[in-house]
Amino acid sequence: MPRRTLLSLHRFAEAVAAALLAVIFIAFIVQITLRYVFSWPVGWTTEVSLAAWLWLVLWGAAFVLKDEEEIRFDIVSANAGPRTRRAMGTVAALSVIVLFGMSLPAAYAYVSFMKVERSSYMGIRMDALYAIYLVFAVAVIARSLRQLVRLLRPRAPVDGGSPAAPSAS
Repeated sequence: MPRRTLLSLHRFAEAVAAALLAVIFIAFIVQITLRYVFSWPVGWTTEVSLAAWLWLVLWGAAFVLKDEEEIRFDIVSANAGPRTRRAMGTVAALSVIVLFGMSLPAAYAYVSFMKVERSSYMGIRMDALYAIYLVFAVAVIARSLRQLVRLLRPRAPVDGGSPAAPSAS
């Protein structure tokens, strides 16, 4: 895929995340205003905030967060040699691919089952609300596949995908 297209898709993903954050903020302000100015507490604002937060976190992790921005526990791999780091990265990528791949059928079954449930205030179908998890899981598998391909290439970076070490500049 051309770099320009990828950049456009990334900007779109960031815009969706920003819109979800705006929805949370607006719902929060509406909740405060209705509760404390008009003495009229409503529950739908909490429901909107929770739904938008769920989508924001999983959407952001799937499409907005870059590989080098992920938080990783690399205390062991940071002290290993290049070949060991590559092997550890390969095992980690394969593990994520296998585990998320194994969980997909059950996750899909659960999300599909939730079509019978609706949210309390707004009547949102719960399968639509939880469908973002399936998108997230597929994105995690795709990222791990990309990382695995990079690690298995002869000239793959030897850091195994861990954040770059600080440069000595």
